[in-house]
Amino acid sequence: MTGTLYIVAAPSGAGKTSLTRALLEREPGIALSVSYTSRPPRPNEVDAVHYHFVSRGLFEEMIRRGEFFEHAVVHGDLKGTARSAVERTLAQGKDVLLEIDWQGARQVREQMQDTVSIFILPPSRAELERRLRSRGADSDAVIRRRLADSRADIAHAREFDYLLVNDDFATALADLHAIVKNRQLRCDTQLDRHAALLADLLRGD
Repeated sequence: MTGTLYIVAAPSGAGKTSLTRALLEREPGIALSVSYTSRPPRPNEVDAVHYHFVSRGLFEEMIRRGEFFEHAVVHGDLKGTARSAVERTLAQGKDVLLEIDWQGARQVREQMQDTVSIFILPPSRAELERRLRSRGADSDAVIRRRLADSRADIAHAREFDYLLVNDDFATALADLHAIVKNRQLRCDTQLDRHAALLADLLRGD
């Protein structure tokens, strides 16, 4: 049985990371794919936990070697998902979650048709700006650029299977979890998972 690939995307500041971390606490069987990035780490970020932080030169060399499942320029920095880690985990029957942008999501869907893609919206532009500023990690110029980039991100929301609005965190998390549970309970998934049980129940006396 091959695992399910979940894609979660959102404009910066919509709460994507907080929601996916909370989801993984509820569903510890889902593996989070740690992306690579060419940008330097922020003060609270840990290498190989938040991102694999590499130089731009090394990132570009990895692109030339075809090592990325997807990659894109996001807010001026390179970000990407290593191909081998995702494919190996899925082949083991484990679910994988990619926390990426719409560009990466499009590349992944072109290579793998059977994915579950989710886009998260903020409740308003004012709230999006408030969340970006409350981080206290970016300059005013960076925040203005992220707000401008968010329009391009949101314009691609229609490409996704599901759309969530992160107004109330608990509600958004419940909705996100419901999407995962729905996938897990699909008949084809359950037939694979419980093949031995079905064989036993159908065996004649």
